[in-house]
Amino acid sequence: MERYEIETFLALAEELHFARTAERLLISPGRVSQTIKALERRIGGTLFERSSRRVALTPVGRQLRDDLLPAYEQIQRAVADATAACTDIRGVLRVGFTAPWSGRLLAQAAETFSTGHPRCSVELQGATYNLVITALRQKDVDLVIAEPPVEEPDVTVGPVLFSERRALVVPADHDLATRESVSLEDLALLPLVTAAGVSRTWREAFFPRRTPRGARIEHGPTAFNWEGVLSLVAAGEGATIATVRAGQYHGRPDIAYVPFTDAAPVEYALMWRDEGRTAGLRAFIRTVLDLAP
Repeated sequence: MERYEIETFLALAEELHFARTAERLLISPGRVSQTIKALERRIGGTLFERSSRRVALTPVGRQLRDDLLPAYEQIQRAVADATAACTDIRGVLRVGFTAPWSGRLLAQAAETFSTGHPRCSVELQGATYNLVITALRQKDVDLVIAEPPVEEPDVTVGPVLFSERRALVVPADHDLATRESVSLEDLALLPLVTAAGVSRTWREAFFPRRTPRGARIEHGPTAFNWEGVLSLVAAGEGATIATVRAGQYHGRPDIAYVPFTDAAPVEYALMWRDEGRTAGLRAFIRTVLDLAP
């Protein structure tokens, strides 16, 4: 199939109207009809049911659309990425992150990106989850690496870059601090210190109200930033949930990070606004993915 045939077929499969398809492709309705008829002759079957009132895909047409569309979209993305790589990208990209290892990856990506695009600078911004998602939605940053889930409808969750083992953070003098590991049932043993200002979906994913067996998990005080959460834990106000790797960056003598044996890992994914993927941002995302572990 020629490219114009694929584009004409997919456009008509979406519009289901010859005139609108012709207007969209900047060709005549007759050209649309001729292209589809030639394609149907080659395939040996009808792709569209036509009447004076409606145009609809036949079962064969639906199958062809479903088979062609993913490959066509992949080709379009590849061409867009190649175009971005050759475009004189300039300006500023602002990128947020919630974890220090994400910041390290972004710093490496920024250095690599600036070599190929010297007229575009990358600014990094570390923040807590609630602040970085707010900054993304308010267009203060263009891209973030943060922990799903996200309930905001205008934010796209992209590829996962890191998957980290979950840990329970407890006061250093608590009995759990001496254990090699804990289970999700141990969450019922002391209150959870939680993050303030996060979405309900995120809070339920990270700070549950019940253990897998149904035991009640008490929620204790909240804090707006990570240092505040750790200070409350150290003061004996409860425990909190983090990653084992966080202990390498946020270790303190008055707290302990104890790995879970039965908890799902914490994922860190790229996120961007639905309408915000400029040529520069697409090129930077590609750089991040090339460098990601």
